[in-house]
Amino acid sequence: MSLHADAERVLKEWPAPSGDGRQEALRLAYLEHLAGHPDGMWKACRDGHVTASALVVDPARGRVLLTLHRKLGMWLQMGGHCEPEDATLAAAALREATEESGIARGLTLLPGGPVRLDRHHTPCAWHLDVQYAALAPEGAEAAISDESLDLRWFGYDEVASVADDSVVRLVERVRALV
Repeated sequence: MSLHADAERVLKEWPAPSGDGRQEALRLAYLEHLAGHPDGMWKACRDGHVTASALVVDPARGRVLLTLHRKLGMWLQMGGHCEPEDATLAAAALREATEESGIARGLTLLPGGPVRLDRHHTPCAWHLDVQYAALAPEGAEAAISDESLDLRWFGYDEVASVADDSVVRLVERVRALV
């Protein structure tokens, strides 16, 4: 199965959070985008492309790991463009979380698939982000990657003071699930 086909499958099967019409509308828009763009998974698609991200969370300590993105200058979850070697959307999210967090072993995605969708404009194009949650192993040590200016653990209640609304909503959704 191609990454494009996997993304379509994931989005068709994903139940948007109950009562959240915006998430359902995004799910349908992502599916429409993929139906109209065979290249809709790749950065080269200038009409926008599906990206994968993961919020690294340490539920035992009530905190999340955020990266100060080098190009955007914003505190964000780990994530980015899909790569040809990504077999699935979940694998892309886990790869991004591993690369950008520096946590080499032990990250696992929260079962049940994506937790949220977020569509936002970046310098390269619209990102149709499929957001997962990655559970950090006990004693996880993070290390800054080339894509980050900084990397830091934040308590759940601290996120709103450093990050934008999309990250705050992602943290809220993940907290409801863990």
